[in-house]
Amino acid sequence: MIEDHFTTMSGRVIPLRIYVDPGDAPRALYAMDALKRAMKWDEEVFGREYDLDLFMIVAVRDFNFGAMENKGLNIFNSSVLLADADTATDMNFERIESVVAHEYFHNWTGNRITCRDWFQLCLKEGLTVFRDQEFSADMRGKAIARIKDVISLRSRQFPEDAGPLAHPVRPASYLKIDNFYTATIYEKGAELIRMLKTLIGEDNFAKGMDHYFETLDGTAATIEQFLNAFEAAAGVDLGAFQNWYSQAGTPRVSVQEAWDEANGTLTLTLRQHTPPTPGQSDKKPLPMPIRTGLVGEHGPLPMTLEGENAPGPDERIMVLDRAEQSWVFTGLGERPLVSILRGFSAPVILEQSRRPEDRARLMTRDADLFRRWEEAQSYGLEVLLGLTADENTNIDPAYLNALGTLAADRAIDPAFAALAIIPPSEADVLQYMKPADPGAIHAAHEGILTAFAKTQKTALMDAFERTRPEGDFTPDAVGAGRRALHNAALGILARLGPEEGGSLAQTAFAKADNMTDSLGALMALDRSGSDAFDVALAVFYDRWKDNPLVLDKWFAVQAGSVRADAIDRVERLLTHPAFTHDNPNRVRSLIGAFAQGNQAAFHAADGRGYALLAEQIKIIDPKNPALAARLLGAFESWQQLEPSRSARAKNTIENLLGTPNLSPNSYEIISRQLG
Repeated sequence: MIEDHFTTMSGRVIPLRIYVDPGDAPRALYAMDALKRAMKWDEEVFGREYDLDLFMIVAVRDFNFGAMENKGLNIFNSSVLLADADTATDMNFERIESVVAHEYFHNWTGNRITCRDWFQLCLKEGLTVFRDQEFSADMRGKAIARIKDVISLRSRQFPEDAGPLAHPVRPASYLKIDNFYTATIYEKGAELIRMLKTLIGEDNFAKGMDHYFETLDGTAATIEQFLNAFEAAAGVDLGAFQNWYSQAGTPRVSVQEAWDEANGTLTLTLRQHTPPTPGQSDKKPLPMPIRTGLVGEHGPLPMTLEGENAPGPDERIMVLDRAEQSWVFTGLGERPLVSILRGFSAPVILEQSRRPEDRARLMTRDADLFRRWEEAQSYGLEVLLGLTADENTNIDPAYLNALGTLAADRAIDPAFAALAIIPPSEADVLQYMKPADPGAIHAAHEGILTAFAKTQKTALMDAFERTRPEGDFTPDAVGAGRRALHNAALGILARLGPEEGGSLAQTAFAKADNMTDSLGALMALDRSGSDAFDVALAVFYDRWKDNPLVLDKWFAVQAGSVRADAIDRVERLLTHPAFTHDNPNRVRSLIGAFAQGNQAAFHAADGRGYALLAEQIKIIDPKNPALAARLLGAFESWQQLEPSRSARAKNTIENLLGTPNLSPNSYEIISRQLG
């Protein structure tokens, strides 16, 4: 046990205790610090004071979930509680900070006000995810935190919304409630709270939250009661907003511009459409805030709407609540670039055509950092899709130059540059390519990274060199940002090949004095194609074989390998003495990392990846049905694949459905995937 205390805003001294396995106490110190910061933040931002006379956390190694908010005694998976510089990466520190805050925040949004029934699960989870995201934004930087939240939403929730497992934020039915601890309930649920705050304004949102706490404390509540609290406190009508909770699917918003040079006016027309989802063929228009700015040659332009007498602000929130709406901006001396959906103000797919040179310009000049990152992603997506359609397509030099400009720009936050210079992931591209060919996507992705390394080597080396470790490791946002860019640049430079890229990565691995840099160099060695990768894996294993959490990382690096023998590696690791099906973390680190994180290998054209997962499901399902059902999510996009892969995937899950004594958890997922 480690112990500390926190003095509440009313002067009460609360003992804080964290229980861990013997020998792990020093690794719980960061979690204790995060807990104290979360308690203070909840008082300052939401006015919520802790109510008991003691707060405790216990960490366990074998646990299906990240953590649980049992009142006064939170139960944590060790992987989201224990950290130090030697054994944890910056992502681990960030995750611990977030999860510790999340479970503590549940004391008010989940425990003191709880759910009337399981259909209201998003009432506590969506709201509390929003609260922990806001906390992380204040700890780590708002723009960086927002980009990471959106990356998570798109990689986990958007595919869910687009596939056979689509369900509303408040589902209408379920077979096993375990299966509805989903990204839709959590992450999309949080996005609805964020939209609500944007639509009604910060002051009204604060009034509504206060009213919610005051009137529903000690009750088991519903979504309607939550929204009614805002209607009563802020005097707003949220009847149409409730449709977000009952309607599945991701809305698509298309942008059309009409420029009148003679009159200096721009007409902006937005249209929304939500594709059909299982059980919901007809969709209603939804109210959504669209945060927008206009960018001129030399910076932001005033947004003056037709009929206004004075110049408008540099940014507006336009509420799109019909199928189609238009806005006319006047007094413009030049045709602007429309910077739309800033901060990702609504969880939608934006359909906006741009010239490549305009995307490149916004990548480096937009005032909104999220929008700059988004333009880089959109530009990269267009290039990647072009390469998958025609292997002989040349990579647009303007795109590579823009990425190089971001890498070399010393004026921007390294944490932002690390995110902005990475092209869209293979999983992201798979969502937009129909029918999707994961092999072609992987080849195109590697092609871009190789071209980036070769054409922008000077800029990448500058980013790599100027972010070399200096002084002692600190897990704060500044240190994490430097390491993020350092390792992002190294990972791209690794594509220079075994000799040049491999040598760079090998040196970095030898010099690494923290887990973030050690793991970054190890992954770079994999991507370089160097034989030193296997040597480094052996060194890493010998050093950390007695630390279960670090050994999980060793398994995960190999499960995510981009090498041609990735499936062979996973099959060998399944027989490794350190692998066990009895520990959820170990299963996720190997089988989960392979099936859900290694698109090229899992979707191998011969179906070996599908067969491997199916065999593992047969072993895991009798032991741990909830974990098996989660792993089956890897098949959710089978209908989007090119015909050969799609047929193999369908045949695999059809055969699984006939497995004797299949758990209700897995049966529900497979039967829904098959329609």
